Amino acid sequence: MKRKIVPRKMNWKPLLLFTLLVVMGLVLKSIPQPQKVNVHAIEPLADPRALQSLIQGQLLEKPTEEPYGEFHDKVARSIPLVQLTQTRKVLGLAINGKDPPLEAGKWIAVDLTNQRVYAFEKTNKVFEFTVSTGKWAPTPTGEFTIWAKVRSQKMEGGSRERHTYYYLPNVPYVMFFSNDEVAKMRGFSLHGTYWHNNFGHPMSHGCVNMKIEDARVLYDWADPPVVNAKAWSTLASKDNPGTRVVIYGETPRE
Repeated sequence: MKRKIVPRKMNWKPLLLFTLLVVMGLVLKSIPQPQKVNVHAIEPLADPRALQSLIQGQLLEKPTEEPYGEFHDKVARSIPLVQLTQTRKVLGLAINGKDPPLEAGKWIAVDLTNQRVYAFEKTNKVFEFTVSTGKWAPTPTGEFTIWAKVRSQKMEGGSRERHTYYYLPNVPYVMFFSNDEVAKMRGFSLHGTYWHNNFGHPMSHGCVNMKIEDARVLYDWADPPVVNAKAWSTLASKDNPGTRVVIYGETPRE
């Protein structure tokens, strides 16, 4: 007798599952993905009204005295304004008893990896400072130019819920820098710091924190030079350009 062949029933479940996964993949692929947030395009690090005034070419007036600020739930004693009204003229480090020529080419290097700032005239290093760069928000890397210097500037931001809020009146010796990708309104700067003394470690929301005396030295040395001793702010221009700032490396995770 011939054996009767019974056709096997096909299991459609794996095929259906594979088809469903393919369809779901195509659907998910067609859904517009959220764009990556540009961390350098959020809230300004300095007073927006002051930044707007500077961008419009206006000079800032001397601010009111505020003796206290706040940094991450802690009270910080502000620097007295009288200390900022004492000006001095510094063209750079004297070489053989003479100031370097104007064409020497000043530039500032910010080393995120080693938490250092170096000031150069051509290839000669004239200053070196220990600093604190971005911890709660990154310090941008690239090549920038100082576009404004302000003797003191209010800075405010962060989050009270996350205990990262800060209100810092009269931050001293502020050197704002920007480029085509990082706008002036972001308010990135090198500046003096009175609310911590933990230099050599990341401590900022994106700016470059410096010891007050170090910031003053760099402020006096860097371009644009302060030509009006009574002015609270100085703007760079085509005829009076700001110093180049090069930021490189990677901030340590601490």
